[in-house]
Amino acid sequence: MVQIKPQEIEIPHPMIFTHEHHLLFATALLFLVLTFAQQHTNAAIGIFTGSTDIGTTRNGSTVYIPSRGEYHLKGGGADIWGAADDFHFSWIQLSGDVNLTADVRFPASSTERLRKAVLMVRQSLDPRSAYADVAIHGDGHINLQFRTVAGGKTDDTLSTQHGSTRLRIERRGNQFTAFAGEPGGALVPGSPVTVVMQDPVYLGIGVCAHNVNAVEQAIFSNMNLEQSQ
Repeated sequence: MVQIKPQEIEIPHPMIFTHEHHLLFATALLFLVLTFAQQHTNAAIGIFTGSTDIGTTRNGSTVYIPSRGEYHLKGGGADIWGAADDFHFSWIQLSGDVNLTADVRFPASSTERLRKAVLMVRQSLDPRSAYADVAIHGDGHINLQFRTVAGGKTDDTLSTQHGSTRLRIERRGNQFTAFAGEPGGALVPGSPVTVVMQDPVYLGIGVCAHNVNAVEQAIFSNMNLEQSQ
């Protein structure tokens, strides 16, 4: 008969979770959540690589419909104006001379005549960033809006093309020009302005409700992006 000699087995002490363990676990979990959120935010949306709520605004969104080539944006915010902006923005970072052209419309009726849909170039995603855009408002007027320095005032020039639905923002060095016209027709340029921005810049489309308690929608289609090599 074979005898099996009993062996002493060392049983490890049960794991005790201290305050430090809980803190490390919570930090790791937060890192994973933030990483997922960043990847989700930066997922490609058509030609754009990010979609961001800028400033103080209700949650906005961007939905790209490839079959129709349409970008459906929803956004809140008090305004794109003054020393800081509140709106929803879909963007791509680029360098050099560039222009962005699109058909723009508001799909739903609204009493807010100053809601805005914009094609924009801005230095950063900070609400106070320098920028230049072409903006169409709910009442149909179109202007070139611009802030020459971070946190400075916003100025604008009015387009003669009231109610036009095809817009363009063009950057040539530090010179920016807004164009407006009808789809299929010639686009009429406004007076250019100078805004100094360092490469890379953020180029994109945005919508602002002009009402802190509301969310408005704009649709951008027939998008054309041209960049000088």
